[in-house]
Order: sequence, then structure tokens, then C-alpha cells
Amino acid sequence: MKKIIELDDIILREMTQDDFDDLCDILKDEKTMYAYEHGFSDEEVQQWLDKQINRYKNDGFGLWAMVLKENNKMIGQCGLTIQDFNGKNVVEVGYLLNRNYWHKGYATRCAKACMDYAFNELNIEEVYSIIRDNNIASQNVAKRNGLKKVGLLEKFYYGVHMPHDVYMMKK
Repeated sequence: MKKIIELDDIILREMTQDDFDDLCDILKDEKTMYAYEHGFSDEEVQQWLDKQINRYKNDGFGLWAMVLKENNKMIGQCGLTIQDFNGKNVVEVGYLLNRNYWHKGYATRCAKACMDYAFNELNIEEVYSIIRDNNIASQNVAKRNGLKKVGLLEKFYYGVHMPHDVYMMKK
């Protein structure tokens, strides 16, 4: 498992197949996944995991496991992905936590660390967050980290039109 970022209490590292069960705890939970309109099936969780592992190989980054140092528990994911925004590939910082760990500052701190990594290690000029319009908590994370709203994006997923707010910060 390749460690990417280390904070005082958290390690961000590449996910492996061994993370499947912890990932299921997050992605199969309907309350956690409200912005996606459904909890995932085992097959969808596996596809999600495979996608991240492929991102590590192809892009050099992806969503990384957010692991507590104290007990080696994966509590979420945070990282960088390439997303389409109005026909342009942009680097997005994204985060998704097991809801037992919401409202403890983990998303804000890890997202900030990922943004710093994008700017300083990858020399990326702009970092985005594309956030569902009903996901106020994630919007607040973006705002706390200094991202500003720069646009709107409509996604169609799981049979639902989903408006998203687009936030961005320059290096």
C-alpha cells in the first residue's frame, strides 16, 4: 500500500482489494450516499474500487483511503480525480467519509492536504470541487478550504438529473 500523505492522525494511501469491506461500510450506506441517490451494491463498490486502482496507474492519483493512525481503520476516502467541467478536464479534490466520522474535521483537513499535494507535488494550477447542490456539508468543506463557486454543472446519474455547484481555487 503506497502512502501518499501523512497528517498527525491520518494517512492517505492508495486503496487495495483489502479495503473492500471498509469501502462497503461507506458506499453501501444510503444515508452516507444521499447525494448519489442510493447505497451501492457489492458490484458497484467493486467497480468503484477498480476505478480508483486504475486511476493510480493511469493518472498517478485517485481517491485514496483515509486511515486513522491510532487503529489503522479506513474511515473514508479523499483524493484527486480528473473530471469533466464544460468539456475541460480538471483536477477535482473529492472526499467521502463513513458517516460515523462526519463533523470531526477530517474531510476539511484531508481535502486541504490533497489540494496542497496537487499544487506543490503535481504542480497543478487549479483545483476544483464538483459538489451536488444538496450536499451542504461538502460545500462547507470547499468553502472552509478557500475554494470559490465558479459555476454549475448538471449530471445525469442513476436516472436522476443532479445539479452540482462547481468550486475552484488557483495555486
